[in-house]
Parts: sequence; structure tokens; C-alpha cells
Amino acid sequence: MVSMEDSRSGSHSNPDISSSRLQQRPYICYTPPSSAVRSRSMGRSMRTVRSNLFPHREELENLTDSNIDIRLGELASKSSSNLKSFSPNIDEILEVSRAFSDFSACSSDISGELQRLASLPDPDPALGESSESKPEPEPCSGFLQRETFSTEIIESISPEDLQPTVKLCVDGLRSSSVAVQRSAAAKLRFLAKNRADNRVLIGESGAVPALIPLLRCSDAMTQEHAVTAILNLSLHDGNKSTITNAGAVKSLIYVLKTGTETSKQNAACALLSLALVEDYKLSIGASGAIPPLVSLLINGSNRGKKDALTTLYKLCSAKLNKERAVCAGLVRPLVNLVGEQGTGLAEKSMVVLSSLAGIDDGRDAIVEEGGIAALVEAIEDGTDKGKEFAVLTLLQLCIGSVRNRGLLVREGGIPPLVALSQNGTAKAKHKAETLLGYLREPRKEASSSSTP
Repeated sequence: MVSMEDSRSGSHSNPDISSSRLQQRPYICYTPPSSAVRSRSMGRSMRTVRSNLFPHREELENLTDSNIDIRLGELASKSSSNLKSFSPNIDEILEVSRAFSDFSACSSDISGELQRLASLPDPDPALGESSESKPEPEPCSGFLQRETFSTEIIESISPEDLQPTVKLCVDGLRSSSVAVQRSAAAKLRFLAKNRADNRVLIGESGAVPALIPLLRCSDAMTQEHAVTAILNLSLHDGNKSTITNAGAVKSLIYVLKTGTETSKQNAACALLSLALVEDYKLSIGASGAIPPLVSLLINGSNRGKKDALTTLYKLCSAKLNKERAVCAGLVRPLVNLVGEQGTGLAEKSMVVLSSLAGIDDGRDAIVEEGGIAALVEAIEDGTDKGKEFAVLTLLQLCIGSVRNRGLLVREGGIPPLVALSQNGTAKAKHKAETLLGYLREPRKEASSSSTP
């Protein structure tokens, strides 16, 4: 539920918070209770890595502490220059954004006629149009009364010939009848679904300001049609400013908080579409989008989690939004999802974790929530791509922190890293070798300090 204050806020409000004001706000707010720290048995990874990565007995016997030290010495001499020069800059981190390449373009609508945002298989049943009971008959005639349309007919009509139809729908959005509003929003959703020229026509017809009040409609299906129409229209770049300037962001956030599962998913996708414009990322974050996106990530369906993850990833490319995400408790569900193999969520969660590891509060939160142990397990049991993301995030955690290196060693991280440096992909090998070089540094310091 949203507060009464949020409910009373005008649908045309458009937050424009300058970065100078935001810079003044402290975001050091992540203080998890001690009970929140994940309790994992130390050494779990050390015990299981041999069975997972070294199935042959002779290989298992050779993986002794002495051999590990020898391997560390080899890597230290091999990568000593890398230790001084390696710093995960933004280009390095954004390289992992290819995990979201299947999300990079929003598909219009949820009914499945276009390719979905995620290409990985979704174990949930396909979510088509809502299976809720049909609404009452629409008290209108002609076009607005029709429930279904021929895609071939619609796509064969030129935008010029559709202008009277679009005007009829826009007028219907302003009707005093909820049924007429519902029907008009549904028709505009359909017309904007597949054709870019229709999106231009509808955007220029004044539909956006008429659709936005319906995002707060108490009728669930009207709200769902309206938010999906906004999503479809947002796929045309020229409509993004129209949508944002009309105050849609706060109303989309309202849908994230109050809508049906389908409405929440499409609201997240609409925010993602708007966030593709760099200037809108901070205003979306400042408007309060991140906490309900975190809630969707925790409580949504598999598909809802993917939509939330993708939108959060895009928003968190801005530093202030990283801080907001950590404050909103994003790290804990991300760490939990790292271990969910087969859903398509583990790799994407690690990409977002890698983004949050770019700030101090993010690194602290990842460690406090048991992220090191989860990432070590991902190196042991994950996919090749997941191992790349896991070792990159561990590298970010350990570069500037001797304490985190010690935690990684105590979690049994060295054996899987050694194995990854020998058997992983080219990227994973390089990252594993670099990280192993950092892990050797405390040993060198300890041995030199103990020498008389």
C-alpha cells in the first residue's frame, strides 16, 4: 500500500532533483542486524570442491596445501605486473552487461506475440492475458465494443487511416464510464503493440496525458491496460520525454506497489524503457522506484524477478542509485538468488552484485550478507558464465581489503580458484589468477614479519 500522501500526489508531478542536492544526502544507512548475517559452516567449499572439480582420486590427492602454495608462487611471479595495474573500471564491469543482452530492448506487451525480455527458459507457466473474470459488458458501440482484432487487418492500415480510430480511443480515456476507459486503454495497448508508426501517431494524439490518470484507477484491468499501453508507447524514443514530462514515473511506481502481478511486471519494464535515457535514471531513482522493485524481486514470479533485476541493473549504473539500492536492502535477495541454478536468475544477480560492489557500502553489504560464501559456491557449482561473474565480484571485494581476502580463504576459496585458473574460460582464468595473486600477498607479509 502507498501512503495517503503518495496517493494524493498529482499524476503530473515530475521530480527533477538535481545531482547537487542528491550529493548532499548521506547514504550510509546499511546496518544489518547481527542475526541477518548468513550463517554458513566455514570450510563448506573446501570440503565439496574436491568432489565437484576433481572427480579422479589422483587429482584430489595432488591438491594439497603445498601444491596450492607452489601454484600461488607461480601465479605471483606471472601476474605481479597485473596486480599493480588491475583496477576494475567501468568498462570492465560493463563487459558483464552482456548477461542482460537479452533484456536490452523492451518487448512491447506481455501477451507473448513478441519476443520476451528474457530469452532464458522460464519455469513459470506462460503468462498471457489475464485469466481473471471478464469485465462487465462495455456500454459503448462500434470499435470500442470489440474485444478482439485481426492483427493482419490492423497492420495493413496506414497511420493516417487510423487517426479517427485513435482519436475515438483517446476520447474514450476521458469518459466518465470505467468500462469505456478500460476498453479504450485496451485498444490503444493493442494498436501500439507491434507497429512503431502507430506508437508515433498515438504519442502525438494526446493519449499519454489521458492514460496516466488511469494508472491509479481502482479497476485492476483498466490499470493493467493503461500501464501496458504506456510500456508499448515508451518503446518509441520520441515518446519517452512525453511520458516522463507528463508525470508518469510516480504513477508507474504506484502501479509497482498496488497492481496485479502483470501490471507490476509491465510497470517495471516501462521504467526500464525510460531508464535507457541517461538523464532519467537519477530522477526515477529519486522518485522512489527502487524499493518497490526490490519488493518485486523478492515476492514476484520468476518473470517478475527478471523484470525487476533488469530494471535495477539499468538504474544502478548511476552511483546514487547504487547507494539507494543498498539502503533498500537489495543485496540480501541478490545473494539468495546466486544459488538458484536453472532459473536464469543466478548469473543476472551476480551482475547486479558486481555493480553494487563498485561502492564501499555495496561491498560491506555483500560481505555482511554472506556473499563471499555464495560466490565461492558459484565458482564451484555454477555455469561457465556464472563463474566469470562470481570471480569478478570476488576480485572487487578483495582488491582493497585484506580482511575480505582472509574471509575468502576461510570460506575455502583457494582450491576452486586454483581449479578455475587452470580449467576455466579465458576471462575466468585471468580473473582467478589475478585474485590468487592478491590472496598470496598477506602470506608474504605474514612470513616476512615473522622472520627475525
